Amino acid sequence: MDAAAQEEILYNPRDPMLRSDPYPVYARLREKDPVHRSPFGFWVVSGYAEAAQLLRDSRLTSEFHRDAKWADHRGGWDSPVVSDTRLWMLMLDGGAHRRIRGLVNPVFSARAIQDMRPRIAAILDRVLDDLGSGEGIDLIDSLALPLPVTVICGLVGLPVEDREQCRRWTEAIGHVVDPSLDAVTQKLMNDSLVEFRTYIEEHLAKRRLDPQDDILSRLALAEVDGERLSDDEIVANVLLLFNAGHETTVNLVGNGTLALLRNPEQLRALREDPDLIEEGVDEFVRYDAPVQLVARMATADVEVGGKTIPAGAKLMILLGAANRDPRRYSDPDRLDMFRTDVKPLSFGGGPHYCIGAMLGKIEGRMVFRELLRRYRSITLSTDDLVWRPHVNFRGLSELRVDLKPAA
Repeated sequence: MDAAAQEEILYNPRDPMLRSDPYPVYARLREKDPVHRSPFGFWVVSGYAEAAQLLRDSRLTSEFHRDAKWADHRGGWDSPVVSDTRLWMLMLDGGAHRRIRGLVNPVFSARAIQDMRPRIAAILDRVLDDLGSGEGIDLIDSLALPLPVTVICGLVGLPVEDREQCRRWTEAIGHVVDPSLDAVTQKLMNDSLVEFRTYIEEHLAKRRLDPQDDILSRLALAEVDGERLSDDEIVANVLLLFNAGHETTVNLVGNGTLALLRNPEQLRALREDPDLIEEGVDEFVRYDAPVQLVARMATADVEVGGKTIPAGAKLMILLGAANRDPRRYSDPDRLDMFRTDVKPLSFGGGPHYCIGAMLGKIEGRMVFRELLRRYRSITLSTDDLVWRPHVNFRGLSELRVDLKPAA
């Protein structure tokens, strides 16, 4: 690529800055070209209004498994990962999506999530009891990781003692939505999916014989208009739920805590009025989105931001960039727990709005309330931060803090 063409690259998914601090890249992209045709062959959307429009446009599809190149990069059409994603409601549109989502929705209804609160509170208490206090404690490994995977294991109906293995499988499978994959990651992802699928199939078989009060049992028995989910559909979407109910919460807790520690005036405000967290959790996911992007393909020409995205084009909708669009939010690079009318796009939008969003936000509210209640002082142990190597998910590998307990 010559120097002139190189200058036109406003967004490169391999840019290391997108892991450590993507927001200056996003700001330049929004300012210069909020609906940008990249020299790499895809479109990049970074403006809030444009992203919100496209997330609700039925002419854009999530069915990437139909794209031969996408499938090849994940092991091919018959690979375990592509075979399973063909059944994920995340990657289905229209009637196929509505059918599976309609059967899964009751498990994540507002009432069902509220009923989970005592169980979540009990798990959080145990995790924080184990966390203790002291210097150099890793909040990611000791809190952000174990809490959501323990919660989702319990809700699905899998043994809590298997949570670490479930977490490792989930992290490997989570690379499926990364824009680019190397051969090592591709193999780990496919191997992990086969192992996790076999594991869930064994527990699903037990639930069919002896139903319990858990998601596996409910999905096995769920019926709408005389239709039930097949075993393959149940297993595939339980795998999806682990990603939706785990990855986002891990990053919400880690990113939100870091944001507070870097903005001590906002931390003081939250200590003085813990009820700010009820709406403030939306400010956390706006300020540093746990999910940074979603991908779509155009099935027809689409007009957005004064440009025409042609049929067949691939798009990256940058949720993290849209959330900091100054056309939507004043002073968008500032964390503000008092900000009003916060409607982040971090959990997507339209028919594919994240089914685990409510669960993740409730977990986040409970974590921040309890952290500030238990500890009179929370400070960073080091400014040297390591971010996980995902493009679509944004989260810390570790977050070392010094914790002083409340008197």
